Amino acid sequence: MRAVMLLTFALAAGFSHPAHPAPPALRVLPALPALPALQASGQSKPTVRLFPPQDLGLLEGPDRDQWQKPDQIMDALGIAEGSLVADLGAGGGWFTIRLARRVLPNGIVYAEDIQPQMIEAVTRRVQLEGLTNVKTVLGTANDPRLPPGIDAVLIVDAYHEMEDPVTLLKNVARSLKPQGRIGIVDFNPGGGGPGPEPEARVDPQAVIDAAAAAGLQLSARAAVPPFQFLLVFGKGR
Repeated sequence: MRAVMLLTFALAAGFSHPAHPAPPALRVLPALPALPALQASGQSKPTVRLFPPQDLGLLEGPDRDQWQKPDQIMDALGIAEGSLVADLGAGGGWFTIRLARRVLPNGIVYAEDIQPQMIEAVTRRVQLEGLTNVKTVLGTANDPRLPPGIDAVLIVDAYHEMEDPVTLLKNVARSLKPQGRIGIVDFNPGGGGPGPEPEARVDPQAVIDAAAAAGLQLSARAAVPPFQFLLVFGKGR
């Protein structure tokens, strides 16, 4: 009771415990400017979307032979009996089996893809077709991991899915013979026909520029009507 009275008296007399000084007010820093979006080769690039394996049936339309024109494409690349060729982004193997038949009996086709499900699909297809001259290769986004000594590399309807085409094409070029060729087939810019949405399509000049940056030289250019274009490249001199 006495302690309570003394405390009351002390408070009444103005005796209080000294208060800690208030902390200085935090200085508000100006907002930092937004960082610019990451760019590749000086230009912004949309997110790459790989073709989903569960939709492979969409690539097997009964009219694909008519608009894809595989014989015209293989002729342009000089693919013949005994050739060593690679099908980059082979998907379900639609073009792979046509290449394999073209190069029989002594040629070899390397069916490359970066999705294991696609490699499995190609393997099943080749077995059903009874072809023994196809070797599957699981590559990476920037390196197809092809062996040396390739006569021709075909990239059909897959260029627009590449994350870094310059690096990939450099690695492809290392696998070519001195007179080897790279054929890139893709859908014309704009809409119409099968293929990806208009915003996902690539301009042929962009492909030519990327190939030049990879040390390749354009040797031929052709239309694959009605929906596609073909660009053929060789090693630069």
